[in-house]
Amino acid sequence: MRRSRFEIIGEILSLATNGARKTSIVYRANLNFNVVNRYLNLLIQEGLISPAAGSTGKFKITKKGLEFLEAYKNLKTVAKNL
Repeated sequence: MRRSRFEIIGEILSLATNGARKTSIVYRANLNFNVVNRYLNLLIQEGLISPAAGSTGKFKITKKGLEFLEAYKNLKTVAKNL
């Protein structure tokens, strides 16, 4: 079964919580580089992640991203209980 866009975004944000390199995101989220590039660009544009300060190639979730991830997890839990 295919994952939804929100599931992919949630997974990328979860991986970026402690900082993650693009390669790590590709392998751990089971995506290809083209797909990850599109999602990373979208997430940066929306202010949900940012390049980690002082770290080459790492991405870190922002405060807005943490709020989004928390809301996503809550909605996922509610939907599961329906």
